[in-house]
Amino acid sequence: MDRSPTIFEPKRNCWRVAHADRASVIIDGENYFRYLRRAMLKARQRIVMIGWDFDTRVEMHDTQAELQGPLRIGDYLEWLVKRNPDLDVYILRWDAGAWKTFFRGSMLWQMTRWQFHPRIHIKLDGRHPFGGAHHQKIAVIDDDVAFCGGIDVTGGRWDTRAHENRHLHRKQPEGADAGPWHDTAFAAQGEIASALAKFTMERWRRSGAKPMKTVGKSADSWPDGLEPMFENVDIAIAETQPKMPDLDERRHIEQLYLDLISTAHKSIYAESQYFASRRLASAIASRLDEPDGPEIVIVNPVSADGWLEVEAMDTTRARIFAGLKQRDRHNRFRLYHPVTDEDREIYVHAKLVIVDDRIIRVGSSNFNNRSMGLDTECDLAIDAGDAKRSSVHDRIAEIRTDLLAEHLGATPKDVAGTHARTGSLIQTIEHVRKPGRTLRDYQPIALAEAEKWLADNEILDPNDPDDVFPAILKPGWPRVLKRFMRPMAKP
Repeated sequence: MDRSPTIFEPKRNCWRVAHADRASVIIDGENYFRYLRRAMLKARQRIVMIGWDFDTRVEMHDTQAELQGPLRIGDYLEWLVKRNPDLDVYILRWDAGAWKTFFRGSMLWQMTRWQFHPRIHIKLDGRHPFGGAHHQKIAVIDDDVAFCGGIDVTGGRWDTRAHENRHLHRKQPEGADAGPWHDTAFAAQGEIASALAKFTMERWRRSGAKPMKTVGKSADSWPDGLEPMFENVDIAIAETQPKMPDLDERRHIEQLYLDLISTAHKSIYAESQYFASRRLASAIASRLDEPDGPEIVIVNPVSADGWLEVEAMDTTRARIFAGLKQRDRHNRFRLYHPVTDEDREIYVHAKLVIVDDRIIRVGSSNFNNRSMGLDTECDLAIDAGDAKRSSVHDRIAEIRTDLLAEHLGATPKDVAGTHARTGSLIQTIEHVRKPGRTLRDYQPIALAEAEKWLADNEILDPNDPDDVFPAILKPGWPRVLKRFMRPMAKP
């Protein structure tokens, strides 16, 4: 690849940079589960999974191929270790979210059995500040192949790229269709996988668990059928680690976001579950002031998932959007959400940024305060360099085109052709979108008094551990707390 200078600076906007023999961006849950299963099938010594959540009952359907082994992930892991006596499995998940396990039927029984299993090791990680969460989503196979992105192995993540209005395989154990869901992740092989293995081993050690078994020289674990999009590239690992009494704070993710925004020349295309970080919004506003600054297109879900998140995230998004539109004198900012042909919301859970078709970043972090300093996060990024056009630039452009085509219900050829003619992401979207499966313009919500107060004080989206208690102690908190205690349905 082109070895021109990149944006990455270890210890400032990333933890480290490591080489990848090959890498691919995986779009949507069916593809992710397909290739994760296939990589696990090749595991010889160790499988490590770190997540915000984990559900043994998840059914990893594949509509394109016959599966090897059991359908459910819990049964599949047991099948793998039974057929390979040298294989160990390590699962680390956020402890505060684990209370839901007690309401998941067979999962409780299976995880209880695993506590006594000699080669399946599960640990709840409580090493986080008050109010913080472990939000990283990483899987590493034999230190050879790693997955990192926005997808947990839990309910509601499976969906095809067609995002149909209804799908039998999206049916949850409770019986309901989880609905259309859009997500992304990276798969990478080589030194980058070894680096992420060390990253996960350190998390495992800090959680208080017994040390993992070491891995010797392993065979090729790259999943069959996954076409490499990139070969022989360097990948940056960016981290958020909140400050703890015995841990230094790392805000690589926030700094990398700011660097991406400040250095963009032509365009920023982003997909995020939220849009609630005021610091990132301020950086975007500065670029919108420039007469020749970049176009900025952000794809969000219609609304946050869960009533508490609606209160915290949607209210702040509405105010940020209004402020940015006031600054958007050159008409270069758009906020969209995708819908099906029956106008059903496609929930955007992806965390992806593409800048100038030069840099692509995929991970677990969102455009919200928590991802910048309170929750643990991990993102991967590739920079093709700016010296000349390369195959890496071309592949990043193809990914951006492919994502827009998915959202617009169009072909990549139509999107690429329109972009070539207009030279503009916004004009491409406006020309290609049509009734049915499409991207709709964001419509700001009306803010009631309590929601305005919440947005101003950022109670549920603190920037770091020090922000949690001072915000709660501000005047007005009891009134808003009372508001939250009233029953409210999940959207």
